[in-house]
Amino acid sequence: MTEKKPWHGVIVATSLPFKDDLSVDYDAFGEHVAWLAENGCDGVAPNGSLGEYQTLSDVERAQVIKTAVEASPEGFTVMAGAGAYGALQSAHWAEQAAEAGAQCVMLLPPNTYRADHAAVRDHYATVGKVGLPIVGYNNPIDTKVDLVPSLIAQIHEDGNMVGVKEFSGDPRRIYEIKELAPSIDILIGTDDTVLEVGLAGAVGWVSGYPNAIPKSCIELYNLCTSGNVQDLVRAQEIYRDLHSLLRWDSKTEFVQAIKLSMDVLGLKGGACRPPRLALPKDIADRIVADTEAAVAKGYDK
Repeated sequence: MTEKKPWHGVIVATSLPFKDDLSVDYDAFGEHVAWLAENGCDGVAPNGSLGEYQTLSDVERAQVIKTAVEASPEGFTVMAGAGAYGALQSAHWAEQAAEAGAQCVMLLPPNTYRADHAAVRDHYATVGKVGLPIVGYNNPIDTKVDLVPSLIAQIHEDGNMVGVKEFSGDPRRIYEIKELAPSIDILIGTDDTVLEVGLAGAVGWVSGYPNAIPKSCIELYNLCTSGNVQDLVRAQEIYRDLHSLLRWDSKTEFVQAIKLSMDVLGLKGGACRPPRLALPKDIADRIVADTEAAVAKGYDK
């Protein structure tokens, strides 16, 4: 059995609650982190895309990580998002995360422009000097850089990527990544590919919907990654029941969608900061319906 590392298991890409004036509600965030730990999650990944890090001031961004660490029980991972336009900024956030007590960082490639492979490798090498383990985050949908399997393998060989959150949505890539870099850890990056990437050998899931339904998501993850073929019967049943909800994690409206699902379940999701606006009624109604359908089938918190 693979030794459990801090970035293994269900690591929740946390949403960030705001007060009515859209200032960060740190108390509510800390309570949410503690609640996720109580419900069996293995860690949190604050200051990722779902955490709206691009809209935070430097002071707010640093305090989010400090709050997460302070709210985390022993053995619970804080994998700090260190995404930024360039390597120097990302290295700064990795240093801040290390000082705050985070165990690892999640790192996008530089997203100022469509950087070539040499620039991307340098980016990860620069942040690697900080010393925290780096989980790469491949999100070619929202950034201009695609961490293709050969590039991931190079960065891993350089010693600057222990695992990768694969958000391309293409499970076929997992097999090529593992062929080129057998020792790298694969983390599921999209909630609606849990079964496929779990079967491909994932050891972690950086996940959005456990913000709303942690226990059901944990059960699904454990079944998909157990290696026991008999578990797939129940896994497929849960996956089919939840897929209409989980696929919102891969849509443009994913932040608002997950926060809305949290609201439906009596948690504090709430509003987003601009440029994200309230959802059009037809989309909001669909998310509410998908959430209520999951609850009706027994998949609540």
